[in-house]
Amino acid sequence: MRSDVVIVARPNRSPRIECRGGIAARLTAADTVHLVSSVATPLGGDAISMRVVVEAGARLTVRTVAATVALPGAATAESHATWTLEIAGELDLDPEPTIVAATSRHFTTTTLTVHEAGAVRLRERVQIGRTGERQGFWSGSLHADVDSKPLLRHRIELGGGSLADDEIAAPRACVSELHYPRSEVDAAGTTLALAAGGCLTTWQGDRL
Repeated sequence: MRSDVVIVARPNRSPRIECRGGIAARLTAADTVHLVSSVATPLGGDAISMRVVVEAGARLTVRTVAATVALPGAATAESHATWTLEIAGELDLDPEPTIVAATSRHFTTTTLTVHEAGAVRLRERVQIGRTGERQGFWSGSLHADVDSKPLLRHRIELGGGSLADDEIAAPRACVSELHYPRSEVDAAGTTLALAAGGCLTTWQGDRL
């Protein structure tokens, strides 16, 4: 299944929302949108495309109503989620965790373009496996620019078959939180200031 969501936030107006497939978006406050899965997704073979645009002078908060559970499909265990973010205003994107269950292999790609006057908080939380499960795999990449200047190139792999996988001890959970232009934040983990402004905080462990 392919799911597509487009959210465009404009100043002094309600966000424009377009949805197709297994994910719906609902306006829950003047500048807040919650994402809701109408079917079980992502399953192996599914592709999710999320595009978020915040125009200059607009603010947008994006949340999910529940955790996302990635499951293997009948023909393949691999699923994909792509986020395209174009930010000239203010965006706070903090979905509930993604749980990579059973033998699923889930790939997340985020492309962020923020203008110098824009502001972003982007948090991603991932857990490999439900209780007693450790064999799932997740790969997450973040490509962030400020206008045409590189801000961050970041990639993490977790789970079975990842570079960090180890029979004795290996992380099965992570949290990544990007802020721009803020460079000092109160967040769990290690915070790295970025040369072009903003900061990235990362944490890894066994369970969220």
